[in-house]
Amino acid sequence: MKPAFTIQPDQLPALLVFARVARHASFTRTARELGVSPSALSQTVRALETRLGVRLLNRTTRRVGLTEAGDVLLARIGPALADIDGALDDLRQQRTRPAGTLRVTMPRGVVSAFFEPHLADFLAAYPDIRFDVHVDNSLNDLIGESLDCGIRLGEKVQRDMIALPLGGKQRSVVVGAPAYFARRGRPVHPRDLQTHDCLRSRFSTGGTIYRWEFCERGRWYEINVEGPLISNDTGLLTRAARDGVGLMHTMELVVRAELASGALERVLDEHLPPYDGFYLYYPSRAQLAPKLRVFADFLRERVG
Repeated sequence: MKPAFTIQPDQLPALLVFARVARHASFTRTARELGVSPSALSQTVRALETRLGVRLLNRTTRRVGLTEAGDVLLARIGPALADIDGALDDLRQQRTRPAGTLRVTMPRGVVSAFFEPHLADFLAAYPDIRFDVHVDNSLNDLIGESLDCGIRLGEKVQRDMIALPLGGKQRSVVVGAPAYFARRGRPVHPRDLQTHDCLRSRFSTGGTIYRWEFCERGRWYEINVEGPLISNDTGLLTRAARDGVGLMHTMELVVRAELASGALERVLDEHLPPYDGFYLYYPSRAQLAPKLRVFADFLRERVG
C-alpha cells in the first residue's frame, strides 16, 4: 500500500508558484499578483526543478512556456489545486453565511420540548443548514466527539463552556396514571414511595440507575426506589406510566402533554421545587460559525 502522503510540506508552495507562473506565462505578472519579486519566484521554481530533476519551464527574456514535463505535471496537479481553491472558497462562504452540518447533542426531553416543534421553521429560514442530532441523556465530550454544541441542564455543563440559558427554570414531577392511583393510592411523602411501583431510568453512560431526587426545607436528597421496569428510553417509561404500570420521576416538560390531557397526574409537588434550567453550550466564542450563531439566536428567541 502506498503511503498516504509522499509530498513534502515545503514543496506545496513551490507547486502553487509553478502553477500560477504557468497559467500567466509570466514571472512578472505572477510576482505582481503575489506581492513578491520576480527573482524570488524564479528561485522557487528553480529549486523545485532541482529537487524533481527535470525542467518544468522554458524561460527567455520575452516569454515563459511549459516544457513537456511541466505540461504533464500541470495537467496532474491542476484539478487538485482547483479542488483546494474550491474548498477554501466554501470555508470563506461559511464564515459569512449559515451553511453546513450542525452536530448537536441533547436529551430526549429537550428534543420533544425545544427542538421538534421549531425544526421545520428553522430549516425553512436556513435551507443550507443540515442537522446531525445525537439524542443522549449523558454529557458528551463536544470536542472529542466533533460536536458543535449541546443542550443540557446548567449543573451538567462544564465550567469552560460558553453557556446560554434556554427555557428558564425547570422542575421535576412524579406522575402516575389515574388507574394506578385508584389501585395503589397516592404517596404524600417521598418515603411512601418504598411501597409503590416505580419506573426507573438508567443513564446511557456508565449504566447508573438514577436515584430519585427531592427537596425538603431547602435541602436536596436522593432516595432509591424499586419497581418493575428500568430503561434509558424516556418514551418507554412514559408509555408505561400512562398504562398504569408504575410511577415515573421525570422533568415536567417531558410529560407536559400527558398532564394537560389528564393521562398522567402529579404528586409530591411540594418536594420538587424549580431548579436551574437548560443551557445551549459550545466550546468557544472565537470565530463562531454562522450556522451555530443563527441556531443559538433562533432557539433563544423561540424558547429563551
